[in-house]
Amino acid sequence: MSGLIKISCLILFGYSVNCLTQESIEEIVITSSRVPMPLRQIGTSMSVITAEDIERRQSNFLTDILQCQTSITINNAGGPGKATALSIRGEEGYRTLVRLDGINISDTSGPQVSPRLGQLLSTGITRVEILRGPQGLLYGADAGGVINIGTIKNAGELKGAISMEAGSYDTNQKAASLSGGSDIVDFFLSGAKIQTRGFNSRTSDTSVRDDDGYKNETAHGKISTTPLDGLRLDFVFHDVDAENEYDNCYTTSFSASNDCNDFFSQEAWRASANYELGNFDHEVSYNNSETDRAFFTEDITGFSPQGELTQYGYLGSYMPRTSTRFVYGIEHKKESMNDGTYNSSRDQNGYFLEYQQDFNSKLFFTGGIRHDDNNDFGSHNSARVSAAYLIAYKTGELKLKSTLGTGFRPPSLFEIAYNSRQDVYPPAADVPLREEKSKGFDLGVGWISSNSLRANLVYFDQSIENEIYFDNLTYSGYLQGAGESESKGIEFDFEWMIKPNLNISSNYTNNRAKTSAGDTRALRPKNLANINVAWNSLSEQLTINLNYRYVGKTRGPYGVDIDSYNLIEVSSSWSITKSFTLFARVENMTNESYVTIPGYNTPEASVYLGFRYKI
Repeated sequence: MSGLIKISCLILFGYSVNCLTQESIEEIVITSSRVPMPLRQIGTSMSVITAEDIERRQSNFLTDILQCQTSITINNAGGPGKATALSIRGEEGYRTLVRLDGINISDTSGPQVSPRLGQLLSTGITRVEILRGPQGLLYGADAGGVINIGTIKNAGELKGAISMEAGSYDTNQKAASLSGGSDIVDFFLSGAKIQTRGFNSRTSDTSVRDDDGYKNETAHGKISTTPLDGLRLDFVFHDVDAENEYDNCYTTSFSASNDCNDFFSQEAWRASANYELGNFDHEVSYNNSETDRAFFTEDITGFSPQGELTQYGYLGSYMPRTSTRFVYGIEHKKESMNDGTYNSSRDQNGYFLEYQQDFNSKLFFTGGIRHDDNNDFGSHNSARVSAAYLIAYKTGELKLKSTLGTGFRPPSLFEIAYNSRQDVYPPAADVPLREEKSKGFDLGVGWISSNSLRANLVYFDQSIENEIYFDNLTYSGYLQGAGESESKGIEFDFEWMIKPNLNISSNYTNNRAKTSAGDTRALRPKNLANINVAWNSLSEQLTINLNYRYVGKTRGPYGVDIDSYNLIEVSSSWSITKSFTLFARVENMTNESYVTIPGYNTPEASVYLGFRYKI
């Protein structure tokens, strides 16, 4: 939650918070320690995307919004629905955990266990919290961090909305949502369907030059009930069905073809119970996600990988006094995959404990340890310590912060199976895969003033030991780096509400990402920058949002450099009545010709128009 708190002091979740003035901003986040905490007290590096941010941007895909956040790079292989990789601080996307309303949406059927972010629409999403750096302590995640996505929560009166949009590349989207509830039960339902003819995805397709389309149907919902004081039961489901056309696949006779299709479906759900009793809070949960993919070349089935992820556990917290809290838990996770050739599964158990301490409402400390026991790779410990120190200065507050964290990633089921096949040959045949180990720290300073100015400057340094990568020279299998890959640099972001109806925000990242051999890591731009300007009329009837993104020169695969580029996006909305709104968006406004992955095309200037009706 965020907003103006017009009181002199506030008690939140047992923490005593000194307000800066009678009108100060106190934002609560849950991702850092899996329990609600005021953002100003947290030492970890975080970004927050609010419902207002999402509505202003109007983007159909969540990745279009995520790519404008600090230290995030998105690489896309030829348009909507195509393979999409998200990198945080230069790390691989499969080293980042993504949760949607608590559901772990990772797909275990691929070469690595990773979320399919390119399949995630923005419909119904009202908040995203991004936690950067190794987060093995409370999540078992690796060096990329955690992306925690939320939809409408604790709905009150009955509300609903429908929207329709059409635009470039014959794109059209229809979406609807409904929410409501009472003191005993509340619910949220949303559905969306998007279809586009797309564009020619690969530059190598010079013969057919066909458009490679995409369609996606997504349903999401949750229902919560409070049958007793202190007891809350939640059920969440998420269902995706998508079809994608792409180029450069192979027939059964191993000849190249550009007549390629793949189908993606994911059925995921989560059930949980939360019980508050005095100074204790208890949550038990069960999470299941099944993924089914099918690939076709010239309408003939190629392969159909399937994956399943089951996760259940207990999360608890105990607050013996207002300045002290313990967070602890037990988790069990089972991963399985079957692609017709490889069929395997494994289990992992995790146990964690974190200690949190508030020293005189100025110094906030957390420290904890996690123990994981993996079927294939034994026991591992992960840890994290963080600190935030607040200094009142003139009309604002200075924040000094630091975090040190570790994590690990066992080789995926596919990586193990691929290197264990009968016809494996050197050098992969000579590499017994080991688990990756990550570590990282960051050190930063932040500022928030009573005149709505906020700024943060962070230095980060993190590394991966035993980094696993595919042998792109002889295609023998998966290899491991002998040393440590590294990613280090600075992050800067600021936000300034110049007037109540005019807000400007910006972020800049300088990242030097190296392989274990000391080479620059591919597709990791050294310089990233974003500037966003949001304006609305005093009546809030008209809004205009301008976003500028700069991506610096990047090293591509096989040493081919990718030129820098600039993208401008403008979106606007006009509320004709309280219920009816027209909106428009222009992407790549200057028609920039740019490349994110060599060999793949990117969209030209695109225009989209639509309306939204709320009840």
